Amino acid sequence: MVGASHPVPVAPAAPVVPSPRRPTGNGGSAWERTRWWYESALGWPTTPGDPVRLRTGVRFDVLDVPVGAGYATLERLDRRERLDRADRPVCAGPAGRVGGGSPVPGFPVAVQGGRMLLLVAAGAAEELPGLLEWLEWGSLTLGLTALGAGGTVDAPLAPPGPALAPPGPAGLPPRPPERDGLHGAAVWLRPPEPGCEVESSLPALSVPGRTGTALDLARLVHTLATQCHRLRLTASGPPRARPVARVG
Repeated sequence: MVGASHPVPVAPAAPVVPSPRRPTGNGGSAWERTRWWYESALGWPTTPGDPVRLRTGVRFDVLDVPVGAGYATLERLDRRERLDRADRPVCAGPAGRVGGGSPVPGFPVAVQGGRMLLLVAAGAAEELPGLLEWLEWGSLTLGLTALGAGGTVDAPLAPPGPALAPPGPAGLPPRPPERDGLHGAAVWLRPPEPGCEVESSLPALSVPGRTGTALDLARLVHTLATQCHRLRLTASGPPRARPVARVG
């Protein structure tokens, strides 16, 4: 019929989709839980996307060394701390104190793909070249590098729970399983503690009036450089001669 109106089809209303919520530490994928742990529990800035990466130069810088030199450094520093403080009474305290009451350098440490990542105070990366020159290591190639402002590192997966693995022998962190740190994925050897100001434990340059028990950055760098140099000499040295049986 002329002039008759016809109903106009109306598309069904699109369902209202709630805005995505920031995952909590109790749910979501491993990377979602990891991002929540770093951003909410620790207050560390991360980059978008997966896998999660941590921004350096904000809360901390990173010293990157061969894993063999890193372990040798931690063991040497641990022995030195025990000798230096063997006669001093030590009461219960934060992480970093081990069985028998002896403190060890308790700053966060991770490992990834044959490299060890040692967290140090923000700004240390800028100090490293001058520090190596001052310590008379500047003319050598050591395999010791640093990441500071504008850099990023792969974030190790968050620990599975508040109860972390106990320290290994002599108070040192346990070596990671081969399928993780030694095969590409970053893992914590000594994870940071939520609720603690990480800056107070990070190695930094000693300055007049500075308080706290953090390891001196110059001491750490000197020990790392020494162990990196020894590792290079061992790797580049001539192969040992095989004994030859004498025929009588």
